[in-house]
Amino acid sequence: MLRHGFESYYVIGEGLLGESGRGRQLLSATAAPPFRFSRMGPSGVGRQLGDPNLRKIAAAITAGASSPASGVPAGFTYLGQFIDHDLTFDKTNVMLGQNVTPAQLLQARSPSLDLDSLYGAGPQDPASAKFYESDGLHLKMGDAIAAGGEPAFPKHDLPRVGVGSSNAAKRTALIPDPRNDENLAVAQTHLAFIRFHNRVVDTLPSSTPAAQKFAAARELVTKHYQWMIRTDFLPRICKQSVVTDVFGHGRKAFEVGAVPTDVPTMPIEFSVAAYRLGHSMIRAAYNWNKDFDAGGGTLDYLFEFSGLSGDLGGNLKLASNWVADFRRLYDFAEAGKANLTVPAAKFNRARRIDTKIANPLHDLPSGTVGDPAIPDEDPRRNLAFRNLVRGKMVKLATGQQMVRFLKNKGITLNGLSRPQIRDGNGGADLGTLTTNQRNALLTNTPLWFYVLREAELNNGAMRGVGGRIVAETFHRAMEGSEFSIVRDTAFRPSLGPNNTTFRMVDLLMFAFEGNGALLNPLGD
Repeated sequence: MLRHGFESYYVIGEGLLGESGRGRQLLSATAAPPFRFSRMGPSGVGRQLGDPNLRKIAAAITAGASSPASGVPAGFTYLGQFIDHDLTFDKTNVMLGQNVTPAQLLQARSPSLDLDSLYGAGPQDPASAKFYESDGLHLKMGDAIAAGGEPAFPKHDLPRVGVGSSNAAKRTALIPDPRNDENLAVAQTHLAFIRFHNRVVDTLPSSTPAAQKFAAARELVTKHYQWMIRTDFLPRICKQSVVTDVFGHGRKAFEVGAVPTDVPTMPIEFSVAAYRLGHSMIRAAYNWNKDFDAGGGTLDYLFEFSGLSGDLGGNLKLASNWVADFRRLYDFAEAGKANLTVPAAKFNRARRIDTKIANPLHDLPSGTVGDPAIPDEDPRRNLAFRNLVRGKMVKLATGQQMVRFLKNKGITLNGLSRPQIRDGNGGADLGTLTTNQRNALLTNTPLWFYVLREAELNNGAMRGVGGRIVAETFHRAMEGSEFSIVRDTAFRPSLGPNNTTFRMVDLLMFAFEGNGALLNPLGD
């Protein structure tokens, strides 16, 4: 699952659902699962890849009309992508086979919020040791090279391999999950987490035994990360009452009654539909830094100046004039740091979560799609079309099916009416569909479209079906993690302003030492 290709899904009890010209097929019920998915609700009905409904719906979603900006700082869009890669990271890719027990293999193919995408299998694993400095404690960082009249900035790029038979090999990010170098925004987010870990290592009490330092640092980092997700990230994308109910009273729909330390699974309703909410938050352009201001940080450039989707602008390391200005991505006024804020006109806010996605996503770059043979403007390059096709491939339940399923679990929610699905609130216009096509959509609404329409009708916050799927999946992923604030109910943050508060701005403040020259090395 390194790119936006049509992945395979090993669904427990169903086998490996694989790609074919007719959609997903049951290939094998005994194959070793590359990643363990489950089905939270009922099975839907698959359709063929050429379904004209999907193409028309996808075209409406990417029609180009702009969604209104939300109140959510744009950095949370890419924090959400970083979290997604943590949830779906297959640690077996970086584990040395002969040292791995069957139990570890099972755990390594499970969704959890343990930051495996940051740590790999740890510094003691021979295949993961390359991500660490020689002390086995600090994670490596890379340097941004001088460019565009800006000086070099040490420790402002991901570490890169630097050797190989091609430039592409040399610029490959030396991190456990290559997907975190898919675009510049998520790459800089990953770098911020490297800095966070390293700063935690440096600030551990001197009494911490040397042999316990890494484990102590990782536990502290992971629990603060989970606290930030629970109290800062989730309430920005989901209705607060849904998050409060799930974390206060437990799950009602997903792996209810599971032994907390048992290996979690990943519901396909979350992975293939509900958590693809982030696609609608992506902007076409950003006020990236002082050199690429006024929308100069286009989405195309963010792909180009990465090592997975692009070529770092032809360099082997990140150009220094593309280092992020984190003040434009997160609102440090939330932490009372007015000196670390920018004028409103320069600040980036995410697009509202709704049934529109930015027009550039209708034609993804070949490096992201993973298949250069697909021509430009082909529907298979359209991210909305790809999302809808995936849902049909795995026979995902419709929005209406999930409403009935959740109600049967004792969850109070109101399903969308046909006029609400049809008209929305300033989202995708379904006027290009024929009457029959529109009736089919209103009767059996693809789950991804349904949960986005829910959010669109709720001022951009996930509620109902979508909110419940997201909140319950996150709760289980935290519960089943090696370090868990769900199981450790006594945990309180110690790296923020007080013992109840730890937000993403607090994480960045700690990671970058509250230093504006590190959060924004290019200056104003």
